[in-house]
Amino acid sequence: MKRKLFFSFMISSFLGGTVIAQSEMDILFARGEELFHAKPVGCWVCHKETGEGLVGPSLHFGPSAADIFAQFESNPMMQVIISELNPSDEDLVAISMYIRTLGGLPLDPELPQQYRDSLAFVKANQKPDHDFMKTERDLAVEAIESFGTVLTSWERRAKEGSVLSHYENQVLAEFDPGEPKFKPQPGRTYFYENVGTNSTPQVLFDGYQLPTRNQIVVGDAETKEIIASYAIPEELRATVHTSAMSPDGRYAYIIGGRPNGDIDLEETVLGSATLLKVDALTLQPIKQVTIGGRLHHAQVFGDYILFDMFTRDPNGLGLMLYDPETDTVVGGVKDIDMGGMIYTVWTDRDYEYIYALMEPGGYGPGRSTGMRGVINLYQGKLVAMKPFWVAKIDAKTWEVVQEIPVPGYRPNWAVVDSKKEALYVIASSSNVSKINLVTGAIEWSNGTGIGPYGASLNADETELWVADKGEGAHHLGRTITVIDTSNGHAVETLYGAYKADHVLLSPDGKEMWSTSNGEGRIYVYDAKTKEITHKIDMPQNGDAHGLIWVHYDEQGQSRVVRDQGGFHNGVNPALGRPLM
Repeated sequence: MKRKLFFSFMISSFLGGTVIAQSEMDILFARGEELFHAKPVGCWVCHKETGEGLVGPSLHFGPSAADIFAQFESNPMMQVIISELNPSDEDLVAISMYIRTLGGLPLDPELPQQYRDSLAFVKANQKPDHDFMKTERDLAVEAIESFGTVLTSWERRAKEGSVLSHYENQVLAEFDPGEPKFKPQPGRTYFYENVGTNSTPQVLFDGYQLPTRNQIVVGDAETKEIIASYAIPEELRATVHTSAMSPDGRYAYIIGGRPNGDIDLEETVLGSATLLKVDALTLQPIKQVTIGGRLHHAQVFGDYILFDMFTRDPNGLGLMLYDPETDTVVGGVKDIDMGGMIYTVWTDRDYEYIYALMEPGGYGPGRSTGMRGVINLYQGKLVAMKPFWVAKIDAKTWEVVQEIPVPGYRPNWAVVDSKKEALYVIASSSNVSKINLVTGAIEWSNGTGIGPYGASLNADETELWVADKGEGAHHLGRTITVIDTSNGHAVETLYGAYKADHVLLSPDGKEMWSTSNGEGRIYVYDAKTKEITHKIDMPQNGDAHGLIWVHYDEQGQSRVVRDQGGFHNGVNPALGRPLM
């Protein structure tokens, strides 16, 4: 009230007590005050009730109406003010006059008209639609510049009918399993990890030497202690990519050496490799099998294991179901029948559908054209890429029942919610999208940290944790982005390990475990407080890929209860209790 009386006194002094002029200024002041302090959204939210500045800068310098309008045009943060207040030109004049009183600035009676004139001049000289010359390429890019045009112009890629194919795999060698390395205790849960030979020395310690062998590691899931490990013979060495186990937890599977007997080194990663079947207690290989490609990711699928291939032979499959009892390929899918390259695959808790993340071809030599494209995009060699999509395959009929184009480039990870209503797709272009599985609509798509990879929902599925690995950008990512699943907004960014590849919710729903390719460690977070509770070093700090929990019941029978594909054998993390 004192400010208003002071204002009226100054106006009376300037205008010699002219009632009409003073009334006009009082009206401007009242309107400006009303808009500035509007609820729930007004200028005060960012600039404080006094105009001193909060998340926004101080306004005590006295911005003009044209200054405020310029912020509306250039500052995205001002869009909420536009939508909530929808201020007219006269409103902008009123706000600017009121702000001057907050800064104790003089109120020249000529200012309102000056502000109106300058605002009109700025608007009259706006040229939002400059008519520059457009090349044929400009026109082509504009024709497809929005994701909406991808949706409206989408044409089915996969062939109609069944896409089922077969591959006759062979057993190359069998080995003595050796003696058990540990004795599992009834009622306890253990974690299994495959450890490779390609950690990042510069993020570890001076003098660090990479291991020369792959290892199978087992630890106690409660105490977080490593119990046992075994280094695979060097002649069977391979570039490891995931952890896989039979549904009963009796056997682990990892990538083996090349079919011709060569040691598999990083520079030969584009070639085919074998599959090693490993005894879960002795941790030693018992079989070496050809699968027509190189194992990428894997997960339990009913009585089978669902594999996807990183590379494949000309007659190989992009994805397959593998029977661990007979060590045979039950069936799978070839890229040619899908109309694109299969990158990774996922399923739901009922194993009803297989969700294949699909890549277009044509961005570089060899396999992984999607990765090559993303690298080129990060390096500025590409400005646009062909659309990527998800193919939904009926696991009974092997028909592609739906194709869903995905925002961004190179989807590399997916999570299906427990109700099979939503599919969360993480893309190397540093964004994540929520897809409605009933309608196929994109509910939201938002940014993550750079080069994201693995992801996991928390127990009540209100949060999606995304590992910001730096994939494709040659970036040493070391954060985890926590995203609100209702709107896609990031709610927290957590410190993490270098090149965190996977992040998985524990079977009891209380912890998030994150595996590090760079450090050769597992970081364990409290899922509620989001604090790091443990760091588990892998033997020789070998790079860690994937993660599997195996539970032994009171009779000593084992079963997989969690792997990268989800929860199995009736486990529900929302219950928040130890496994029974």
